[in-house]
Amino acid sequence: MTYIVNDACISCKYTDCVEVCPVDCFYEGENMLVIHPDECIDCGVCEPECPADAIRPDTEPDMEKWVEFNRKYSEMWPVIVTKKDPLPDAAERDGESGKLEKYFSEAPGEGG
Repeated sequence: MTYIVNDACISCKYTDCVEVCPVDCFYEGENMLVIHPDECIDCGVCEPECPADAIRPDTEPDMEKWVEFNRKYSEMWPVIVTKKDPLPDAAERDGESGKLEKYFSEAPGEGG
């Protein structure tokens, strides 16, 4: 098992999760985070830290696409280990549906 970040993170990018991760397996895009599935040790400490409920175990139904999505972008984006402020529209976008199609950016974040 591994944990993944899904589209609930897009345009919110809360980073509460990165501070509790014992193996630094979060990677930062311009407007979301992902988890490297091969680095995640399945400890689960990040899941309850996410205000947007964007971190899920890969054992839930239909998670295969998110495992591959997280793998792809974790290999392209820089690692993030320090908590940052959420995106300016985070409160407005939290819980919105269809964020992958509307807002996702492949651009890397700053990391750090």
